[in-house]
Amino acid sequence: MPIKKAIKLLEELEKDPTRGLNEDVFHMVSRLTPLVNVDLLIKDSTERILLTWRSDVYHGDGWHIPGGIVRYKETFSDRLNAVAANELQTTVSFAPEPIKVIQTINDIKTRAHFISFLFDCKLSGDLPEKIKYRGGKAQIGEWCWFKQAPDDLLEIHKKLYKDLFYTD
Repeated sequence: MPIKKAIKLLEELEKDPTRGLNEDVFHMVSRLTPLVNVDLLIKDSTERILLTWRSDVYHGDGWHIPGGIVRYKETFSDRLNAVAANELQTTVSFAPEPIKVIQTINDIKTRAHFISFLFDCKLSGDLPEKIKYRGGKAQIGEWCWFKQAPDDLLEIHKKLYKDLFYTD
């Protein structure tokens, strides 16, 4: 199939890419270009960092700083608010500019290249108790405050963000 025909077919399938892409198309795009994402650095009054538990085939199981990939024609502000709603079921306020910009290139084929913008955020709503981590085996989507980086922090976030944690 000629490339222009293939592109036209993909564009017909993706009627509104602002709402996110079909998973197969998204994975193809992630093999062709870097992905832009935002991460939410949320600290409490004692400088603990809020993490959530995730599990995926690309980066494994572990605690991570909440974040998400920016959609087509979506602002950082829109994605920061969407991450707070989707991952934390709450709202946040945030500084207008990122406090850190990091590029990562991983030794995998899909979802391997990211440009990450870390934003200093503050909770403006309550965290739901129903998804609070209470010990034992963490479940996808649970949240917990950490003073130090947990041993099961995602490897990618150990590389990116371990310096953010209290080390004394």
